[in-house]
Amino acid sequence: MGCCVSKQQVARTNRAAKWKTTGIVGLRDSNLKTLPNQVLDLARSVRTLDVTHNRLVDLPVEIGGLVNLQRLMASENVLQRLPSTIGKLQSLKVLALDENRLTTLPDELGLLVRLERLSVSMNALTSLPSALGSLRNLTLLNVSHNKLMLLPESLGSCYSLEELLANDNSIAELPYSICSLVHLKALGMDNNKLTQLPPLLLKECTSLQSLSIHGNPITAEELQLMDAFDEYESRRQRKFNKQLDANVMLNSKGLDEGVDLKLLNKA
Repeated sequence: MGCCVSKQQVARTNRAAKWKTTGIVGLRDSNLKTLPNQVLDLARSVRTLDVTHNRLVDLPVEIGGLVNLQRLMASENVLQRLPSTIGKLQSLKVLALDENRLTTLPDELGLLVRLERLSVSMNALTSLPSALGSLRNLTLLNVSHNKLMLLPESLGSCYSLEELLANDNSIAELPYSICSLVHLKALGMDNNKLTQLPPLLLKECTSLQSLSIHGNPITAEELQLMDAFDEYESRRQRKFNKQLDANVMLNSKGLDEGVDLKLLNKA
């Protein structure tokens, strides 16, 4: 018995030493209900923490002590909330929280000024904090498959945003501030309740080359009458052709890109 305990202690010690040396804590598929104290004890040493596919109900407040953490992957758990101390992770660049049970996000997320990628798809979010507008380095925001009825006006301040995915929600309109996102390349709004788009969306979002709005009550005529539709269509087509040339456009759904092509072809 003592021998087995000793071996377990040695294994844990060796694991912690490896984590400290590499800065990478890999605990994916470990059947965890709580985050081990060994991880929290490493504090400044941890740069990547992957606890994907476990049974974590929450993240401890002590996680704020991992001040050099750059990547936090905690998808496929049962997280119901995030601690406010997550705002102390000032070095964080990637935060993946898909497939949990989150209903809200703390305002402290707005303190993560270096954050580049935030993915919270497949949760139960009913709103997003306006503090997200402080994330000036954010390039990807994925809030698909939630219960959102709107997006905050402050998103227009996420100047670096290149990809905004909000498919499968109940969003009835987009904030006009979205037109300020001059670096936005892809906007995914499939299966929402949009009846119109901000009038200047295609004119002001001059980098936009992928607009996906399948499953919304918008007519082809309304889209084609928008300012700068032809310019957008030209960008979309160039991207489409490049992908065809690279032989990466074929998938299980066939060829399907951008605005609802089937709808437009009937116009």
